[in-house]
Amino acid sequence: MQSENRKNLSDFWVAGINYRKTDATIRGQFAINNEQYANIISLAPVFNIDEFFILSTCNRTEVYGFASDVNDIIDLICTQTNGSCTSFKQLSYVKNGAAAVNHLLEVSAGLDSQVLGDYEIVGQMKLSAKFSKDNGVMGPFLERLLNTALQSSKAIKTNTKLSGGTVSVSFGAIQYIRENVADFQNKSILLLGVGKIGRNTCKNLVDYLETKNVTLINRSIEKAQVLAEEFGLKYAPVEETEKYIQESDIIITATSCQHYIVTAAKLEGCTNKVLIDLCIPYNVDPSVRNMEGVQLMNVDELSKMKDETLQMRLAEVPKAKEIISEHQEEFVEWFAMRQNVPVLVSLKMKLNQIEEKLAADIFECKTSKKDERIQKQINTTAKKLKFNNARGCHYIQAINEYIAVS
Repeated sequence: MQSENRKNLSDFWVAGINYRKTDATIRGQFAINNEQYANIISLAPVFNIDEFFILSTCNRTEVYGFASDVNDIIDLICTQTNGSCTSFKQLSYVKNGAAAVNHLLEVSAGLDSQVLGDYEIVGQMKLSAKFSKDNGVMGPFLERLLNTALQSSKAIKTNTKLSGGTVSVSFGAIQYIRENVADFQNKSILLLGVGKIGRNTCKNLVDYLETKNVTLINRSIEKAQVLAEEFGLKYAPVEETEKYIQESDIIITATSCQHYIVTAAKLEGCTNKVLIDLCIPYNVDPSVRNMEGVQLMNVDELSKMKDETLQMRLAEVPKAKEIISEHQEEFVEWFAMRQNVPVLVSLKMKLNQIEEKLAADIFECKTSKKDERIQKQINTTAKKLKFNNARGCHYIQAINEYIAVS
């Protein structure tokens, strides 16, 4: 493993799969929940990986980290996935160094989202970073990089219209209901899951469908209760899920469950059901699509829905990329200077040693300001290193210059 100051940008990688080459079924095989994440962290030392984080959403599973060989990162993450390592390598994209940094900034901005400008990714990124930090695998490099990504994303949201309008996967569910369900305001709606996506969906149901005929069910009933009371909705315990599946006209799933919640058996005898699955892995068994009277939409299908908002967002892409470029340049500059810290520390120690050897009776007036003179020399050397990374040459030159003026 490399020490923090010895890490090289050439050893920084991102490897992942996303919606561009894989459908939701394949992505579900590589989705990572918190238990799997914890297992991966515990196994990381075996693969000589000490700094990384995993971003697993409905659109992607990506791992960002340091390794001498990116295959070590892929092999590590695939110890916990349902999909095979061979499949991941065949379907994945790999980026290295500055390209990996740029990729993260574009992801955080929503430029790489299935729905252009989807801002929900930022919240998921923060949770992932916190999990890695809490478990000791988020070092100064990744922490600074994540902060840079969040700052860049915020600047894009503030200064462009890339996330303007009302286009997201959760809003796509509302669009679908409005366009395909007659008399939707009088239909009973069941929302399973009140995490970030579930909460956004809930708010969109109330704001854009203008309905209160919604029942919330969540594994933690307390969370369902809080959200229900906020919006004036109903809630029910998870034990009554099957009952509400039978009774509701529209069922929306937005949980982190790793298996099917809605199956053909639970829909037996039902007619005129609209099912919207916002989950990866799927929460609705795709086979229900073959049942008479059942409509099913999943995240990939919803993401294809477009309107004039997307055209507006496309026009903002060049502005967003310019902001990303500025933040990336600042980050790479910070990283380059961080690499010089050992040289500057060593130089400062050497200059102090020189001062100690100077005869006090001869240099009394100068040594009284030695700290000021040493810092001035350190600052001069740091500037030279910024533009020319010849550390050994600048180190020797700094000592000679210091002695010359002493």
